[in-house]
Formats: sequence, C-alpha cells, structure tokens
Amino acid sequence: MKILFVGDASNMHNCLAQALKDLGHTAVVASNGSHWMNTHRDIDLKRGPGKIGAVKYVLKVLSSLPQMRSFDMVVTCGHIFLDLKPSKVRRVFDWLKHHNSSIVLSALGTDYFYYNACHDGKTYRYSDYMIGDQPSPFALSAEYQAKHEDNWKLPLMREHCEHLIANIDGAISCLWEYHECYKPLLGERLAYGGIPIDMSDIMPITFDSEPEKVKFFIGIQRDRNVLKGTDLLLDAARRTVDRYPDLCELKVVESVPYKEYVEMCSQSHVILDQLYSYTPATNALLAMARGLVAVSGAEPEYYDLIGEKDNQPIINVSPLIEGDIDAKLEWVVKNKHLLPDLSRRSREFVEKHNEAHVVARRHLEFYKKILDKKAQDQ
Repeated sequence: MKILFVGDASNMHNCLAQALKDLGHTAVVASNGSHWMNTHRDIDLKRGPGKIGAVKYVLKVLSSLPQMRSFDMVVTCGHIFLDLKPSKVRRVFDWLKHHNSSIVLSALGTDYFYYNACHDGKTYRYSDYMIGDQPSPFALSAEYQAKHEDNWKLPLMREHCEHLIANIDGAISCLWEYHECYKPLLGERLAYGGIPIDMSDIMPITFDSEPEKVKFFIGIQRDRNVLKGTDLLLDAARRTVDRYPDLCELKVVESVPYKEYVEMCSQSHVILDQLYSYTPATNALLAMARGLVAVSGAEPEYYDLIGEKDNQPIINVSPLIEGDIDAKLEWVVKNKHLLPDLSRRSREFVEKHNEAHVVARRHLEFYKKILDKKAQDQ
C-alpha cells in the first residue's frame, strides 16, 4: 500500500510511517515537523515567519503537490493539516481527494465538532473547556478569552470542518475523547487507532524493590499549563511532599531540551501528566514505556474502548472529585511497595495497546476496509 501523511502532531504520523515501512508498505510524511519538535518528514512544509514566509510557504505547498498524488491512502492531521487559512486548506484537501484513491482524517486536536462536544453538556463529564456544567480554569483564563474564545464557532470554521467530514472516506481516532466525538458523525466510517509509541529505543527502567522515597516528576509547558491541569497537579504534588518529606520528593522541569527532559524523567518513579483527559496521551505513554507510573487520565470509558479489563496501571485523577489528586498521590506514597509491579505493568500496557506496529496494523486494517469497499462499489 502507498500511504501519504499530510501534517503531523507530536511525531504521531512520522512514527506511524516508520512502522508501516517496517511492515512492507510505502509511507511518505509531508509536514512542518510538528513545529518545535522538528521531527522527520519526507516533504518539508515548515512555514517561515512574516509575510515573506507566508508567500514562500504557499509556493512550497504548491510545488510539493505533484509529489502528493497517486497514493492508495492519504491521511490528514486533523482538519487544519497545513499552516494556512481554512479556505486554502480546503482547496488542498479537494486536490488531494481528486488525485488519490482515498482520504481519511486523523481525529486529533481541537476542531469544530470536538469544541461543540466539549460544550454540549452530554458528550463528556468534563473536558479542557468544561468541568461538569461550569467553565474550566482554561476557559476562564485570560489567554483563552484573548486568543481562543469561540474561534471554532466561527461560520468559516464550521463550513470547513463540515466540508471535510462530508468528503472523507473515514476517520481514525487517537484518543477516546475524539472517538466519542466522531461516533455520531461517522458511524462505521470511524475506527480507533490509538497513539503509536516507538519502543525500539526505549530501554525500560527496572527496580525490583520498594524505593526509599517516591520520586515524582512533572514537566511544565508554560503555554499549556492551565489547559492540561498541570498547575493543579503541581500544587497537589507540592502538598504531598510537604506532608511526607521523608517518603517522597518532586522534580519540576520547564522548557528544557527533549533529551535532557527524557534523562530527568527516567530518574523518577511517577510522572504527573494531565488532569482533564480520559485517555493517557503521548507524554504519559512514553513515560510508561520507560517503566514509569503515570498519573493521568484513564477513565473506565477508555478501558472499555480498548477492551482492557485486567491491566489498568494508570493512576486516574478526576477534576470532578474535590481532593482527588491529593488522595491519589497520598495513596502512591503509602503504597510505594506496589511501584515495581505498577512499573512492569505500565510497560506491558504500552506494548499491548500502543506499540507503533500494533497501532500501524489497526490503521492498515481500516485502510483495507475502505479500499475494499470502494472496489466493491465500482
């Protein structure tokens, strides 16, 4: 199969492409390198600054189009898969659809449909934007109200997203949240893929006995601190260390190079990741692959989706329960003898559900289903 990925997020498409190549397929990535991550791509679509950068970027996209035709499957990174206005993204989408066999969407990130699902009061019990029936801290933040408020409600955003949904052959979700959002829209045209993790170079941390002190780790992304609830996780971790200074310690890092971040993370036992998620995302899964225990989102709905009833090693924290983070961190400290087993089970969990080739095979199964149906309809 010949597969083209257009756009990337957190190296997801590049990781998938490498796994698909291992499985004997042709996979090409056209992206901006996930912005600051500067990940591998076969066709460079990175945009430069200013008006000159914008003009050069449009020319770069146009000149790259001949390399993006005659594929069996095109996979776009969400609805805004290029650094262009929706109207221009739509033109490229229509071109890709016309010049390739099939086109599907990676359901990830915020779009018109996900934004609405977060606010409709029934799809989720909580989200980045709402906690129950109240606005989340992020929705109340000055940053959101100044830069993001209601962007996805604009008519042009709605028209763009509806156009793509009406014309894709299907979508494949990376998290339960997006899967739940797209179910009523797509029905059988939707599949769950999960986030791929390349475990080939990840050596697991092994510790066979109870640690003297639990080493908590948290990485701060200043522009996503309130959005992901990292601020509340950090406050709770500090309170836990203050209560049990002889039993635990906390390492906080902010804006360090990725290699340094990985090294610091690998010297810990427990990573504090996200509060408002139902599903462990890339950061938590990478840490779990190393053998760290993740404090993140892992709601029953997620385990039901992936069919996992036995191995549930993620420490789930809920924004709906007052004091839940403190209670869960205290439980970890008081049960630190369980950390070696949780570490082993965390690695096994990622191997079973998110190892890159496992996720790639899910994608291939979905692509084949689409192509077979097209062949039958012709």
